[in-house]
Amino acid sequence: MKKLATLFAAAMLTVSVSAQTVQESKTFDNVYLGINAGLATKTTDHASWAKDLTPNFGVRLGRNFTPVWGLAVESNIYFKTTNGFTTGTFVNFMNTSLLGTTNFSNWFGGYKGEPRAFEVSAVYGLGWGHMFTNNREEFGKMNNLTSKIGLDFAFNLGQQKAWQIYVEPSLNYALNGDGYQGVQYNIDRSAFQLNVGLVYKFKNSNGTHNFAIATGRDQSEIDALNAKINSLRSDLNDQDAKNKQTIADKDKQISDLQKALEDCQNKPAPKAATVTNLQPTVIFGQGKSSVDAAQYAPIELIANYMKNHKDAKVEIKGYASPEGSKEINEKLSVARAEAVKNILVKRYKISADRLTTKGMGATDKLFEQVEFNRVATFNDVTKD
Repeated sequence: MKKLATLFAAAMLTVSVSAQTVQESKTFDNVYLGINAGLATKTTDHASWAKDLTPNFGVRLGRNFTPVWGLAVESNIYFKTTNGFTTGTFVNFMNTSLLGTTNFSNWFGGYKGEPRAFEVSAVYGLGWGHMFTNNREEFGKMNNLTSKIGLDFAFNLGQQKAWQIYVEPSLNYALNGDGYQGVQYNIDRSAFQLNVGLVYKFKNSNGTHNFAIATGRDQSEIDALNAKINSLRSDLNDQDAKNKQTIADKDKQISDLQKALEDCQNKPAPKAATVTNLQPTVIFGQGKSSVDAAQYAPIELIANYMKNHKDAKVEIKGYASPEGSKEINEKLSVARAEAVKNILVKRYKISADRLTTKGMGATDKLFEQVEFNRVATFNDVTKD
């Protein structure tokens, strides 16, 4: 029993190793179905290997979880021996087992992307045996715990290695039974079996009937990706420095505009028809018409101005810096003016009929610093 446990533990250790070399399998990948048949003979002192041969037939359904390790369910039925011994039924015995499988060829030789033409694997596990008889008093206990230990000498066939023929010698133990105390591996309660099997491996999601090697990146590709990442980080750091300076400039401009607005609010509202330039401006990113959150401050100043001057009507003019084509800058200037108007209407509840917009196209005359010309400005166009 200890030997079986040690073999099973060793097979489990190979899972993490072999799984790293192949593509990930889906639930129903690497499933196979097979049939087998052969002869068994008892390994007791009184058994005659030449005469006491028991024919059997079985079915095996299994799945390989890695190129090394797998599990299978196998069920075999046994008929009367060749010397005429029988329990009185056509089928004398049935054994159903849960088997672990370990592919020694892939374990020690590595998996190369497809099965070898010839492979050696171990099979081992526990099962349930049932005797069919018309005379229970003569044969005693009908059910017992079983164990199988064997080797598969397998030949993989076909261009895709979908078919496999194997020869399997094995020892099959009855671990408990009449006269037994507990569970034992006893050679006098075992049988030697030699079977030949045929297996078909179903097609997998990877398009083959077997495991496929995972494709890795070569070192030159990894080095190129690392170089690209480092370049992007450097660009990001440079951009952060520029953004910090731009934010500082904008903060100063907002402070100046806030002071100008406060001065303006202290003056009486105009009575006659006038066109008054209001100082706050909204600055946009290059090629953008969306309003950055930092630019809501000057818009809020205009909203407060219009709330304090109920009759005031404001024209919003959009501008673009000289980069780009004239057609694009015309559209961009209009979009910037409309974006500011929408914020005044939706966020600050200024009536839309008090606001007009106008796209002024590209300019470099408003501010000496080029990017400050990507703005929207405000004019009070109130009339009597």
